Amino acid sequence: MNTRKFLSMLAIAGLFASSCSDDDDNPVVVNEEEVITTMTVTLTAGTDVVTLTSRDLDGPDGPNAPVVEVSGSLAANTTYTGAIELLNESETPAEEINEEIEEEADEHQFFFEVAGTLNATAAATDTEADYPPLTGTNPVGLAFELVTTVASTGSLTITLRHMPTKPNDGTLADAGGDTDIAQSFDLTIE
Repeated sequence: MNTRKFLSMLAIAGLFASSCSDDDDNPVVVNEEEVITTMTVTLTAGTDVVTLTSRDLDGPDGPNAPVVEVSGSLAANTTYTGAIELLNESETPAEEINEEIEEEADEHQFFFEVAGTLNATAAATDTEADYPPLTGTNPVGLAFELVTTVASTGSLTITLRHMPTKPNDGTLADAGGDTDIAQSFDLTIE
């Protein structure tokens, strides 16, 4: 009788042991979204440099609105070379987010929307292929061109989308994906 009880307990223990599996065979890849507190956009045309900055140190869900600064006016009829730098300043030292976007350029895209009466156009000048080993021809937007025409005022909104549909028609409506950061800058062209 004692042997039967022992064998029964052994069989039950074997069932429990075999029912527990190692879930690490197919781990779920967790790709946390970037925490972006600061966007600095540098527009350069020869010696003319205009800087656009948005700093939101308590993050997008924090109680404080971002501090937005524009260092000066844009010149009329001018082509500016644009560069975007993204930081997570909630860490010390600040984490540069550009490196992650470059590594995952096929999963990111900046969109540029001109609003109001601002007489300007903006478009990405870099593609996924600019960030090896990627080879795609889809735009990324860490580098871009802003072309002004006549004097005017209005806004430029820069939006970074994570996992947009690629290719797309260059508009947010066609892009899909999730917004990592979006900021409008009020600009003047003189």
